[in-house]
Amino acid sequence: MATKRDYYEVLGINKNASKDEIKSAYRKLAKKYHPDINKAPDAADKFKEVQEAYDILYDDQKRATYDQFGHAAFDHSQGMGGGNPFQGQGFAGQGFSDVDFGDIFSSIFGGGRSRSRANYGPMQGEDTVVNIRLSFMDAINGKKISFPLDYEEVCSSCHGSGAKTQNDVMTCPDCHGSGYIRTQTRSLFGMMQQEIPCPRCQGKGKIIKTPCDVCGGKGYTRIKKTVEVNIPAGIDDKQQIRLSGKGERGINGGPNGDLYIRVNIIPHKYFVREGKDIHIEVPISSVDAMLGVTIDVPTVYDTVSLNVPAGIEPNQILRMKGKGVKPIKGSTPGDEYVHIKIVTPSKLSREQKELLTQVKDKLNSKDDAYTSFMRNFVR
Repeated sequence: MATKRDYYEVLGINKNASKDEIKSAYRKLAKKYHPDINKAPDAADKFKEVQEAYDILYDDQKRATYDQFGHAAFDHSQGMGGGNPFQGQGFAGQGFSDVDFGDIFSSIFGGGRSRSRANYGPMQGEDTVVNIRLSFMDAINGKKISFPLDYEEVCSSCHGSGAKTQNDVMTCPDCHGSGYIRTQTRSLFGMMQQEIPCPRCQGKGKIIKTPCDVCGGKGYTRIKKTVEVNIPAGIDDKQQIRLSGKGERGINGGPNGDLYIRVNIIPHKYFVREGKDIHIEVPISSVDAMLGVTIDVPTVYDTVSLNVPAGIEPNQILRMKGKGVKPIKGSTPGDEYVHIKIVTPSKLSREQKELLTQVKDKLNSKDDAYTSFMRNFVR
């Protein structure tokens, strides 16, 4: 008898995985090995293995049992010490008085619990994400883009049934439409009944006499086309635009998932965006910083005059209210913050040096900043 793989290994998760992580891993693997998608010979076995792992690990009580005793707690063909593992003192007094092993048996051997069955009904497809790069100014002003799209959707002729006409869809004679057949297995506990997906209809409950001429019985067709998308003005980095029904194909006639276009904005050389606000660094001369000056400052939409007060300090920030980004949904615009960078010239002509020396002599006094600093300095 083949050794069962660890359930955590089956789902590709660690032993500290949350229930959300268990559910997410199950969904991906169930779709990967679903008999309607994966035609590999071992797909059905892997699908069953994934379903079994999920049934145990998603149930907190069963998971605790599995974590302590492994497969032995659920394998009726082996026991602890060679006998029935649920008899005698093997589990008595070890915290298992409240464990309903009948519930565990029913979930594995098909005791009428619907949640132990694999889902072969219509399932929505997965969402997909496409990343695009957009220039900074295109994100500010908006832009219409186009790109090729290749996806599968439900066949418009058969609406996902895969049959040429409605009369070509028949109830499976083996499972009588249930999608499952019941088998019997002899074990230490006697005859055990187990439900498995019907091999004739692959769990669908129906078979097709004449396949659809358009899709060839697959129930879906491949679409290749160029789509145009309007990128709204003011969109921010990593924001997404949803295209409904353009994601991965659904299963058994289920709807497609959605396609999300994620915008990645290329940084600007001068502007830096923070939400609705814009930051920009503007250089001025040291003389203008001392005397004050009116300068023209670029914004993301136009150029605005700004009064820089006399005696402004290096790296001081001036705010221009309402000159930031106009958001997508009509709320008030952000602000623009102007970071003043004072630039001191490194090369001066002889005339410039003489003039500055005269200014320096007139400015320097007993009360200048440097004199006050030295007078008050204590080592």
